[in-house]
Amino acid sequence: MEPECRVLSIQSHVVRGYVGNKAATFPLQVLGFEVDTVNSVQFSNHTGYAHWKGQVLNSDELHELYEGLKLNKVNRYDYVLTGYTRDTSFLAMVVDIVQELKQQNSDLVYVCDPVMGDKWNGEGSMYVPKDLLPVYRDKVVPVADIITPNQFEAELLTGRKIYTEKDALEVMDMLHAMGPETVVITSSDLQAPLGNDYLIALGSHRKSKSRAPSLPVLSFNLSVLAVTP
Repeated sequence: MEPECRVLSIQSHVVRGYVGNKAATFPLQVLGFEVDTVNSVQFSNHTGYAHWKGQVLNSDELHELYEGLKLNKVNRYDYVLTGYTRDTSFLAMVVDIVQELKQQNSDLVYVCDPVMGDKWNGEGSMYVPKDLLPVYRDKVVPVADIITPNQFEAELLTGRKIYTEKDALEVMDMLHAMGPETVVITSSDLQAPLGNDYLIALGSHRKSKSRAPSLPVLSFNLSVLAVTP
């Protein structure tokens, strides 16, 4: 038998609909992963609706859950996946947990979806509190191995607007410089060669081909994907 591969998924939960942990858990299980979930929020529905109700987990509550795992010695993971949250202290606690888990398992991969907002009709808007941005930029992204922002979130993290594919490449370079080996801009406003029925996503993976004592020599692979809606 292949060794068990376990994921700690810290994302949202909704009663109606499929986002966050409710969307991620089953596909990961189908692919053979064991998934332990922490619900960063528990909402009636996602916040794109006119109304939503529910609870937001804070850092003390997250710490208590994680301490329970530690006491039972079941806090060893191969992957950590994080998504939507609304609390800055919670997000800072996530960083502490990821760092501790990486000390236990140096091969652990942290996948961060920095869920902050999106664009509608060309205008960007945040749907989480604005004080989450500096926590993502300064604390979360530097410890992530893979990040998956949309175009608006990539622009927020770097302070750089994307108008062309060249701009997108430069933004991904900036995101790599913050720490992540892999950057995927999951959606963009860039014009697809095949027309408006396609959505452009961009991915970049940093590869260390040689490494000096103080300065790594890096190359970048870029893939541009056209995705039908």
